[in-house]
Amino acid sequence: MHLSAQKVAAAAQELGLAIEIKEFAQTTRSAQEAADAIGCEVAQIVKSLCFTVNDQPIMALVSGANQLDERKLAALCGVGRKQVQRASADAVKAATGFSIGGVPPFGHLNPMTILVDEDLRQFEVVWAAAGTPFSVFAIGPDDLVKGCGGTAVDLKK
Repeated sequence: MHLSAQKVAAAAQELGLAIEIKEFAQTTRSAQEAADAIGCEVAQIVKSLCFTVNDQPIMALVSGANQLDERKLAALCGVGRKQVQRASADAVKAATGFSIGGVPPFGHLNPMTILVDEDLRQFEVVWAAAGTPFSVFAIGPDDLVKGCGGTAVDLKK
């Protein structure tokens, strides 16, 4: 197993979560690629989207079928829309320790606010990145929210 995936497995174990990481030969970088590899609905894919709000990293975990409403994100963070910026690839790596396309919902280098798209709760199982663009794991939505220390909110456009 890839070192980054091992870090995710170790973080899950520390959180008391039983996950099984699945690695694929094809990429699972995008929500559609992940859904195709797994054989599930694109809505069951957890997109890890990183932003900066007043230069602090924030993560939004969004259903693969949804587009994030940045105005809602700004309001939830108590700031104006212009204070919410997409994090650069370097900023994501610095905040989480993982590269874009494989950012997991937990196991990050630095603590950050995490908001979880409440639409993920409509499924028994959702699939999140496991540290690489070729690895994922299944998790129940409530375990996802609890494990990442997040808050379930309405984030979709």
